[in-house]
Amino acid sequence: MKQFINAKENMVTEAIDGAIASSGGALTRLDGYPHLRVVVRADWDKTKVALVSGGGSGHEPAHAGFVGAGMLTAAGCGDVFASPSVAAVLAGILAVTGPAGCLLIVKNYTGDRLNFGLAAERARAFGYKVSMVIVDDDVALPDLPQARGLAGTLFVHKIVGAMAENGATLAACTSAAQRVVNGCRSIGMSLDTCTVPGSVKEDRIPEDMAELGLGIHGEAGVQQVSCLGAQDAVAKVVDKLSVTLPNTPHVVLVNNFGGTSVLEMSILTHDLLSSPIGEQVQLIVGPASMMTALDMHGFSISMMELAEGDAALLAQPVSCAGWPGCHRVQAPALLPLPDGLSPIRSPASAHPPTKAFLTGCCEILIASENDLNALDAKSGDGDTGSTLAGAARALIEAMDTLPLADHTQLYRAIGLELSQTMGGSSGVLLAIFFAAAGDASSSGLPMREALQAGLDRMRQIGGANPGDRTMVDALVPALDALSDGLRHAASAARAGADYTATLSTAKAGRSAYVNAEQLIGHVDPGAEAVARLFEHLAS
Repeated sequence: MKQFINAKENMVTEAIDGAIASSGGALTRLDGYPHLRVVVRADWDKTKVALVSGGGSGHEPAHAGFVGAGMLTAAGCGDVFASPSVAAVLAGILAVTGPAGCLLIVKNYTGDRLNFGLAAERARAFGYKVSMVIVDDDVALPDLPQARGLAGTLFVHKIVGAMAENGATLAACTSAAQRVVNGCRSIGMSLDTCTVPGSVKEDRIPEDMAELGLGIHGEAGVQQVSCLGAQDAVAKVVDKLSVTLPNTPHVVLVNNFGGTSVLEMSILTHDLLSSPIGEQVQLIVGPASMMTALDMHGFSISMMELAEGDAALLAQPVSCAGWPGCHRVQAPALLPLPDGLSPIRSPASAHPPTKAFLTGCCEILIASENDLNALDAKSGDGDTGSTLAGAARALIEAMDTLPLADHTQLYRAIGLELSQTMGGSSGVLLAIFFAAAGDASSSGLPMREALQAGLDRMRQIGGANPGDRTMVDALVPALDALSDGLRHAASAARAGADYTATLSTAKAGRSAYVNAEQLIGHVDPGAEAVARLFEHLAS
């Protein structure tokens, strides 16, 4: 089992109970488990228009996560990706509807339309005032007569929820809801399918492809497209959105389908706001998981035209767990660095042989990125290659600003550059190494002795010694053998790196936190990087 669930037949009720228990008393539910699963505002007094929505489970925090003051009054929760029953929807309507009436907000799927529609008819037969809007914001198939309902549904929840909270009539709420639906456009993209509990995961999307225009139930998208990164993905989504997008101010909702990291979502948001439609975006909701598809590694973008008063309704506070807030998009006011932190750089100077030497070393680290990450995944967190490659790219970019003709100042400049561009402990240690080497060189020591002085200072501060399973295991013998030539240094570095694969314990570095059985047989990635550099220099 690769999911944290218990019995499949109990997972929806257990999830609802968990959400209610953690709501601080804001939520409750109707009796009737397991057939009737309806989450309700605990403070509801039926004096205002009730908003009822819902749908299949697996879209959390939708729909129960949007129940609260300022948004939904009640939500019916079906099985995973299945509409709640007519009985559940009707129970929700009857439980929360007073003289002001009830508005049903329904996503455009057959099961939802039928179950909510029949429940509305039965409630009207009982004498209740009930209206219904269908959300069909998906633009993946513009010629489809009945487009799907996606995360744009949340704009209806929020705007109409604020209106209802402020005392608007059922007619006003219904009219506003339809206006929001008409002005909303959404589309999704994913790198992978979702894992439905109890079902075999469908593996239909190739490694280097993404699916564009897919729904929130794991159904196939409109087309599979190549995916060359976040910027390319956003460009393909924007291309679909912009076809019918009027050149007016909009609010955007950036939704995580459930399996995309927070880091990725922030990158996608940056690229969206930098895209051709970014200038039309005045307000933003997210990025956050709001209308998910279990663990799908994807995202959706919803754009809504802003009408007068919408900004205030979107900003009105709510008391529900799922709404991340709506914020104005604006450029940040950058603060200057505190005194003493702005780097003092030596004047740049050209020296083609040194530039070629450093560039070659950087290119070796960049080419080794994936190999070193794979090694680090065995003994650390899998990012050594990316850390070194990122620093190498930054060093290449800064090459023409370095004092290449003055090796004493060059050591210090490289140390300064690494301290600013290379993360983690490796960046600090290498910055110390080069700074100390620069100090030693300024006192008249030749290159090998200056580098050894830098290594001694790095070992003193970092605490690593030969046999501790770090880059030191390759660097110490390489510098010791350097007086006999680069080939001897390269052989010594390779022997030192290979020796780390025989060590079952690490006494320094990230590997010190890893079990012995995971280390044995795997070369330390830092030592491997040192060996590859010296092998390159000797070739």
